[in-house]
Amino acid sequence: MKEVAWERFADVGAHEQGRRWLQFTANIGRAPNTIDAYGRALQDYFTYCVAAGADPVTARGDVVAAWIGDMRTRARDDGGACGLSDATVQQRVVAVRGFYDFLVEDQLRERNPVRRGQAGRRGKQPRRGLVGVAHKAPWIPDEHAWGRILEAATSDTLRNRLMLCLAYDGALRREELVSLRIGDFEPAWSLIHVRAETTKSQRARTVAFGATSAQLLVVYLRQRTDTFGKVDGALFLSTSRRNLGAGVGASAWSKAVTAIAGRAQVPELSTHTLRHLRLTDLARAGWDIDEIAQYAGHRDLSTTLTYLHLSGRELAAKFHAASASLHVDQERRLAALVSMW
Repeated sequence: MKEVAWERFADVGAHEQGRRWLQFTANIGRAPNTIDAYGRALQDYFTYCVAAGADPVTARGDVVAAWIGDMRTRARDDGGACGLSDATVQQRVVAVRGFYDFLVEDQLRERNPVRRGQAGRRGKQPRRGLVGVAHKAPWIPDEHAWGRILEAATSDTLRNRLMLCLAYDGALRREELVSLRIGDFEPAWSLIHVRAETTKSQRARTVAFGATSAQLLVVYLRQRTDTFGKVDGALFLSTSRRNLGAGVGASAWSKAVTAIAGRAQVPELSTHTLRHLRLTDLARAGWDIDEIAQYAGHRDLSTTLTYLHLSGRELAAKFHAASASLHVDQERRLAALVSMW
């Protein structure tokens, strides 16, 4: 049985069906981050139900709708605009829908009060889900922003510089990066074997690292051995007094990236930006969708398509094809503007 941090989800742990569902989700092998997100979502919903005098097991759709409305209008801890982001609301609604699916399967209620959207395929009438989400393209730094990020990183520790390079080279998610172990590396071939248990999709994959990462890795391993006397185990070790010699956590890496973003004056930078940039660069380099999906560890090719669109590769190809056929005459006319210098 997988361990669940019940102290973080007190109301869920105290509720028989809530505890059963979250434990079930953990036992079937969902990633730790997924369990944490689902636990926080259900905790938030249960807290609202208690305040509203509703039983989560028997709650109707109007209770769910009122909870969604509350999330959209409540004050935020960070002092930003009122209401949680669309993505956060959507994530929490998905978790609560999964909880009710579990109850329906166990015949503890007849139907799920969290309505699903319907695309309208195969003659079916399209239907909007409870939460509409605007799908924004991932932010990718331009050449100037990327240059400032790299310049800001030069003043950071050797460990953090290596982490940044590997995160980019391998298009690694935050958890994948901090979970790297020395045994995951194949230096002779410049490869990293990403273990299944560290990935979001629970699928192992192999990625590569470049010459800069290789140079930093050699120096860091020497420094790591001199400091900690360890030659195996977790690659990235903490130098803080509280966690000296322990593996670096995901939050520590997030703080390091936030610090780099501040020095570079690029507030959009996040730990996932490096992954977005690498996959977009692979698309620009001509990799096809299946190759990028395999490198990224994507289950769904529609996710990978985002990076092909961001690269502009298809748009550029279509534009040049059009210029070569339909718009040759227009190009000839536009060329006259060159002589206006």
